[in-house]
Amino acid sequence: MAKRDGASGGRVKQKARTRNALVEALRELLARGQDPSVADVAAAAGISRTTAYRYFPDRHSLLGSALPETGQVSLLDDAEQLRVTDPVTRFELALTRHFAFMRRWEPQLRAALRASLEGNDQPMLRGGRAVRWYADALAPLSQSRPELDVDALAVRLRAVAGIEPHVWLTGVAGLSRSASYDVMRANAMAVLADALGPASLDVRGSSVDCDAAELTRG
Repeated sequence: MAKRDGASGGRVKQKARTRNALVEALRELLARGQDPSVADVAAAAGISRTTAYRYFPDRHSLLGSALPETGQVSLLDDAEQLRVTDPVTRFELALTRHFAFMRRWEPQLRAALRASLEGNDQPMLRGGRAVRWYADALAPLSQSRPELDVDALAVRLRAVAGIEPHVWLTGVAGLSRSASYDVMRANAMAVLADALGPASLDVRGSSVDCDAAELTRG
C-alpha cells in the first residue's frame, strides 16, 4: 500500500510540474507580446501537444490558468477598512492599487480582452472584479450620501479606469503607458467629482506611481 501511495503521489507531483511548465511558458510568451495557441505553448515548454491538450483542451482554458486570482474582494487591508473612512481617500488607494495590478498583469489582461472579443465564449476574467473593488472603496457613501447609487458609480468609474481604456489610450491615442495611467486617473477623479460635487475633491490629476510594495498587492 505504501508503494502504491508513493507512486500516486509521484504522479500528482509530475502532473503539477507539467501544468506549471505550460502556464509559465504561456506567461513568457504573453510577456513577449505573442498570442499563443495551446500548440505554441506546448512547443515553448518542451511538452508534446497531446499532453498539453490533456491539461488544456483549448486556448481559453489555457489562458484562464495564467490569469491572476479573482477572489480578492477589496484593495484595502483590514486596518485601512477601519481607519480610512473618507470615500475619496479610499478610492484613491483602490485606484492606485488597481493600476499596480494592471501593470503587473498587463500581458494576461490584454490576452483575456482579445479572447473576449473573439466570440461568445467569455474568459473567466470578465467578472467585474474592479467594479467590486471600487464599490468597496466607496462603501462609506452608503451612509453619508444615501441618495447616491454606489454600485452605479463604481461602474462609471470602471468605464474610465481599466484595461480597455488603457489599451485604447496606448494603442490608438498613442500615449505612453505612464501617460495612459495619468489620463485614466484624471478621468476617474473627474467622474467622482461629478457624482459628489466639484468642491468635494481635488481633481488635479496628479500622476500615479506604483512602487514595488504596491506591485506585490495584485
